[in-house]
Amino acid sequence: MNIEFHDSLDAAKSRLVARVVEQDKLPDDLPTTIAQGAEASRFKGKTGQVFEGFHEADGKVVRLALVGAGKKKDAGRMAALEKAGAALTAKYLTSGEEALAIDFASSGLDAEEAAAVLLGARLRSWRWDTYRTKMRDEQKRTLKTVHAVGAAEGTDAAWEDAQAVAKGVEFTRELVAEPANVIYPQSFVERCQERFKGTGVEIQVLDEDEMRTLGMGALLGVGQGSRRDSKLLVIKWMGGKASEKPTLFVGKGVTFDTGGISLKPPGGMEDMKWDMGGAGAVAGAMLALAGRKAKANIVGVCGLVENMPDGNAQRPGDIVTSMSGQTIEVINTDAEGRLVLCDALTWVQKEFSPKTVVDLATLTGAMMIALGHEHGGVFSNDDKLADNLLAAGKASGDKLWRFPLAPEYDKLIDSPIADMKNVGPRWAGSITAAQYLQRFIEDGVNWAHCDIAGMVWADKPGATWGKGATGYGARLIDRFVRDSVEG
Repeated sequence: MNIEFHDSLDAAKSRLVARVVEQDKLPDDLPTTIAQGAEASRFKGKTGQVFEGFHEADGKVVRLALVGAGKKKDAGRMAALEKAGAALTAKYLTSGEEALAIDFASSGLDAEEAAAVLLGARLRSWRWDTYRTKMRDEQKRTLKTVHAVGAAEGTDAAWEDAQAVAKGVEFTRELVAEPANVIYPQSFVERCQERFKGTGVEIQVLDEDEMRTLGMGALLGVGQGSRRDSKLLVIKWMGGKASEKPTLFVGKGVTFDTGGISLKPPGGMEDMKWDMGGAGAVAGAMLALAGRKAKANIVGVCGLVENMPDGNAQRPGDIVTSMSGQTIEVINTDAEGRLVLCDALTWVQKEFSPKTVVDLATLTGAMMIALGHEHGGVFSNDDKLADNLLAAGKASGDKLWRFPLAPEYDKLIDSPIADMKNVGPRWAGSITAAQYLQRFIEDGVNWAHCDIAGMVWADKPGATWGKGATGYGARLIDRFVRDSVEG
């Protein structure tokens, strides 16, 4: 979707006009038909509520929509404004209208607030229609442009920043939405190489021979049943001071997860194309950071594998040696994400000696049982890091909830014949997965693990996304970097 700026409605040349209104405060200058129609329809201006009507102006019929932004003093004001913009797009995306003018002139919104409305409109407009060849006219996306009219001074600059974030979220959604025959380790790398051209980002790729030399037996064990080679993708944005150590984000990138020999039930297995949602979030966030020229040194690393069953696949009971030298008894080949992450985490610590490492992964079904599709879970060995991530989640809308780490859980993954098992008992499954990862974190490194299993895909539309890929994680990382690394 294109966003264009104009000084007047005449310049926008759109027959569909929208105004953003506060709850319980309808503007005094509304046409009579609109004001009375809104009252009769019980339109109160609640967040995301939309009313539309028609009125005549200068001999033309104008389609006027009112969208509610809630109460100005309520907490979560920016999120409410995003929802307002998104509600307009949701209503008119397939309406037959090609353009929507949002009249900011009398809205009282400052530049950041107006940009939030535009961001919500842009995010809600994303759909992945690449493979849809037959759609009825009423299903086809028609809305192409939003005209921002009379916005406060500086809104265009604020939008440039927000647009970079939108592009990052859209890239995450694209990677997650693509089927596994299109996005697999090599093509994931190629898609990123293409998208990051001209951004100032440096990309490095480790192939299987390089990883084997480094001793990444855990990661390589996951992919050995696939004809697709595994990859380790490294995306570097060094926009900060040369003397500053980079902050690391590591994403689980299982481009398809059958469960391996511990085969998943067939019902719903097609959803496992999004088991690379952590890697998708990291890649999208890196695009956003590069796009807005973040003043920070950030490295994103994606462990990319495909977990398939064949005659060469690893078996339950196999023992693999990780890059750290620790040995792992593979009890369940469907607990593969932690095997990928442990080697990726070891590599980034040895390569960059970072102070802070955050990993994101669609790691456990137990997290969905605990939190549903409302929050991701966060585990951390550092209270300040956890608090900063929780705050970033609240500010960005990519919400998190903290879970415990404790020695009492750690013993649940001890193995009688190796250093550890890759799964514990039925209980506390998300916690034991985090305890497993913590065994690969070196002393002095501040680390957090975000289990985002319930967040990267939605079976029904949300406020700023449609059904399907949500883009979760990209904004979380961007906000964390803004507030805790750049700030």
